[in-house]
Amino acid sequence: MKQTHKNIQDWYKNHGRLDLPWRTTNDPYHIYLSEVMLQQTQVKTVLERYYFPFLEKFPTLKALGNAPLDDVLKMWEGLGYYNRAKHLHMTATLVNELPEAIDKLIKLPGIGKNTAHAVATFAFNQPVPIMEANVKRILCRLYKLKTPNDKDLWKIAYAVLDKENSFDYNQAMMDIGATICNPKNPKCELCPLNNICKGKEEPTLYPTKKKRVVPTREQNILINVYNDRLFLMQRKGKFLHGLWGFESMEIPLCAAEYIGEVAHAYTHFKLICKVYVYYESCPDQIDYFSPKEIEELAISKVDEKIVKLFLDTM
Repeated sequence: MKQTHKNIQDWYKNHGRLDLPWRTTNDPYHIYLSEVMLQQTQVKTVLERYYFPFLEKFPTLKALGNAPLDDVLKMWEGLGYYNRAKHLHMTATLVNELPEAIDKLIKLPGIGKNTAHAVATFAFNQPVPIMEANVKRILCRLYKLKTPNDKDLWKIAYAVLDKENSFDYNQAMMDIGATICNPKNPKCELCPLNNICKGKEEPTLYPTKKKRVVPTREQNILINVYNDRLFLMQRKGKFLHGLWGFESMEIPLCAAEYIGEVAHAYTHFKLICKVYVYYESCPDQIDYFSPKEIEELAISKVDEKIVKLFLDTM
């Protein structure tokens, strides 16, 4: 592996994304934030719209922990997977500094095995591998694994790790997966791992991609209106917990007016909302907001679409 490690190091120096801000800092909080934001989200999106504004608003882990959850969710708005923001906030309320040990990191809210390893190696220079999607794909192709389990992959990851240069090695592996070892059109002739790759003849066979059918869910959404103000409630369930949103109901009110539907695609399902409006004469709730005030609340993309539908039909 010595020559392969050298190939990886040389490739990274010449082609790696060396200037990414979370690669040029040794602040554990900044690195941890980037790891959480980059879960299920492209680097470009995080870099252009979220990473710097979030750090400006919450410059330290302590500042994040002292902030109201509503403020955190508002800064996360549009990034999706809001449990990530909740877990970040929960962690910040528990510790002012991140621990170095993997077994302690993994006990914090929302920090799984890969994130714990990433923080350990990138923030604390520990010689451990990482296991995000790009790295998994590389390892599967190196060893011609169609349906590997996580235990086997972690074993391989530790075996091929460049322990002397783990920071650059792990960053390089992610970049190689993102730019060369692509899911559909890998550029094997440019890959620094070409000399040891067993799957390079037919790389797209590894790993086997499972066919996924995305189900459709339907909801009836009620907009209660009083004096041109809309009723929103702060969600308590697991889905979109903590965000403000409109009330859902199984059966629409007879007096409610149907105004149309909105659709939104999530990772695991598509949501279709049939939207109804009911004009209150004597409301028994207090959380009514003007459209301008709603802009200041942390709401989901689908609720933004519902607000727009309402305003377009007025």
